[in-house]
Amino acid sequence: MSATRFGIVGGGALGGLYGCLLARAGFDVHFLLRSDAEHVRQFGWKIETPLGDFEITDVNVHSSTETMPACDVTVVALKTTQNAILRDLLPGPTSKGGRVLVLQNGLNIERDAAEIVGYERVLGGCCFLCSNKVGPGHIRHLDHGRILFGDYCPSGDQISQYALGLCDDLVKAGIDAKVVADLATARWKKLIWNIPFNGLSVVLNASTQELMESRESSDLARSLMQEVHRAAGACGSMMSEKVIQTTLDVTREMVPYDSSMRIDYMNKRPMEIEAILGNPIRHARAHGCEMPRVEMLYLELLFLDRQNSVLSINAK
Repeated sequence: MSATRFGIVGGGALGGLYGCLLARAGFDVHFLLRSDAEHVRQFGWKIETPLGDFEITDVNVHSSTETMPACDVTVVALKTTQNAILRDLLPGPTSKGGRVLVLQNGLNIERDAAEIVGYERVLGGCCFLCSNKVGPGHIRHLDHGRILFGDYCPSGDQISQYALGLCDDLVKAGIDAKVVADLATARWKKLIWNIPFNGLSVVLNASTQELMESRESSDLARSLMQEVHRAAGACGSMMSEKVIQTTLDVTREMVPYDSSMRIDYMNKRPMEIEAILGNPIRHARAHGCEMPRVEMLYLELLFLDRQNSVLSINAK
């Protein structure tokens, strides 16, 4: 068994996949699960992936952090809408000085973990991943899978030795991982995809394939991307404009995919609107840059989220 012990907080499409890849490679992995804890405890994980389908049995499953051991790395794979409970979840597995790797969508989302364990112990990562949870303990990985991550509070332009060592562990597990010195720019780059394709998939009720096959929606996506690119530059994250066309091309070529926000909306769960749209809007405004198209999308999503919540309450 490899030396690094991992804690996985959240067993959805992301945490389930990466945690199982680590476990398959021989790392000591402990999953904190909720709804399907008993199922995974009895039957294990089933992973369908272009990397080669596999199953993991004899899984370390925990329903509470009280039974989790201290971990070297605790991976936060929850939706940002659940970050309020991190104050209860992180102290246990990080009790002996372990780091936290925040693998969530959005901007400035590492702060919630950093205020609990200390800013110097937090890393953040962007996952370029098409993956869905299709049943209890059952993950279907469709495409991509790269993680770009880095220190939340780096020392100048230097990448820490800890981050480099963690990257080695992830790569050993078959994960396409890369350390970046500028985490903020990596997050803005991911937002160039996340803002248009998460948002439009809900508002227009369409998959990525449907959005790209329509000239009108693909043009709308491009205009949103241009606005995000401009905001990133205003905030000090400079990127070539080529990233826009590259992102559109990659989206056109990927397998048909429902964004995480659309899946949450269809299942009447809260959407990650603030992390993915609200935080970038506010951050850009603080740097003198407005994003009117993104803000319109943001307000539309807030309306739909509120309506969805009412329908969910009434259904109960």
